[in-house]
Amino acid sequence: MSSSGIPRGGPPLAEAEAEELLRCICFKTGPPRTVGVELEWLVHELRDPRLPVRPPRLAAALDTVRSLPLVSALTFEPGGQLELSSRPAGSLMECLDSVAADLRAVRSALGPLGLTLSGYGVDPWHAPRGRVLHEPRYDAMEAALDRTGPAGRAMMCDSASVQICLDAGHEEPGPLGYHRRWQLAHLLGAVLVAAFANSPLHGGRRTGWRSTRQALWTNLDPLRALAPSPDGEPRAEYAAHVLDSPVMCVRADEGPWDVPEGLTFREWLRTGLPRPADADDLRYHMTTLFPPVRPRGHLELRMVDAQSGTDGWMVPVAVTTAVFDDPEAAETVYRAVKPLAERAGPSPAPRNPLWVAAARDGLSDPELHAAALAVFSAAREALPRMGASGEVRRAVAAFHERYVIPGSCPADDLLVVTS
Repeated sequence: MSSSGIPRGGPPLAEAEAEELLRCICFKTGPPRTVGVELEWLVHELRDPRLPVRPPRLAAALDTVRSLPLVSALTFEPGGQLELSSRPAGSLMECLDSVAADLRAVRSALGPLGLTLSGYGVDPWHAPRGRVLHEPRYDAMEAALDRTGPAGRAMMCDSASVQICLDAGHEEPGPLGYHRRWQLAHLLGAVLVAAFANSPLHGGRRTGWRSTRQALWTNLDPLRALAPSPDGEPRAEYAAHVLDSPVMCVRADEGPWDVPEGLTFREWLRTGLPRPADADDLRYHMTTLFPPVRPRGHLELRMVDAQSGTDGWMVPVAVTTAVFDDPEAAETVYRAVKPLAERAGPSPAPRNPLWVAAARDGLSDPELHAAALAVFSAAREALPRMGASGEVRRAVAAFHERYVIPGSCPADDLLVVTS
C-alpha cells in the first residue's frame, strides 16, 4: 500500500503473467450456490420528483444514510445515486430478504428529509446532473469518456440499474457449466434489456429508446463497454479483451491521475510506460471495463434498468436467478434464446442488431417478445423449486401478466403518462 492509499501489487507484471492471472480470477468455477445484487437508485424529492435536489441537501441526506447499520455495502455514484450491494447469499430468498430490509431502513431515513429513492434506468426529468463526487477516479473517468461524447457523463451521473451477480458455474459442460452460462448471459441479456426497459425519457424528453440507459452504454466508448468476441473459449477471449482494451487512467500517489489516450494494457505491460504496471494495476483496469456481462470470478449481469416501486427490483433478480440456477429452466431457456444468436450476428453486445433492437423497441419486437414469454414461463415454474416466497412469485406473475404477455415493458408506462 502506497502512502496515498493506492494498493501496490509488487514487482512489474509480465504479459504472460497477466494472461494467467486473468484466466484464474475471471471465472471461478464450481456448483452454482450464491446470488447477489447491486441496486442503484436515483434520489428525488418526495413531494415532486421533477424538482431538483440541490447538492448540499443531497450530500446531507447521504451522510444520514451512511450512519445506518446496513448489511449491504453502501456506496454512491458520481451523480449522487445511491447503491446497495448485497453480500453473496446462499439462496435467492436470503438475498432478497436481506436487501429488502436494508432498503426499508434507507427509505425510512430519507422520508423525514423529504427525499425518496426512484427506480428508473436514467433520470426522466433531470439531465445532466452534475457530479457530486470529486475523486481522482471520477475525474479521470470523466476526462477519458468525454473524448467520445456526452454519453459518459450521463452514464456516470444520471443512470441507475439492477445488477445481478451469479456464480460462473461448473467447469464441466451442461446447462450449469460456465461456458453455457456465459453464452446464455449474452443472449438472455438482450431479453432482459427488452423486458425491463425503463428509461424512455431523459431530461424531460423522449429519446426514441425504451432503454436510454442501454443506449448510453452502447455509445459510451469504442471498446470499454463491449463484450468480447462471442466465439471461442470464455477465459481466453476475456483475457485478451482485457489486455487489448484501453487504459482509462494510471493511478498516482499524488495529484491528478494520468489519462492516456490509445494505450492498451498490453502495450503498457510491454513498454513499462508511463511507469511499470503491476498486478493491482491490472485488477484496477478490470474495474474500468463495463461489458454487459462482467466476469469477476462470478458473472455480473449489468444490463437491467432500475425498476420502479418498492419490490420491482426483485422481479429481474428472481427471474434471472431462476433461469440460470435451476437446471431444467436453464436448459429450457437456452433452447428458447439460442436462435437469437443468428440475429445478433458476429458483432459483440451491446452493439449488435439484437441488443440495439432490445434497447430501442423493448418487447414490441416479435422475436424478443417470444423469447421473453418462454423465459418468464420457465422462471415461474422454477421459482417454487428454488424456495421463492409467495410474495416474490406474485410479483413475478404480476409483471408477466402486465408487461410480458401483451409485449410491453415499464418504459411504455412512462411514454403513456407523457403522451
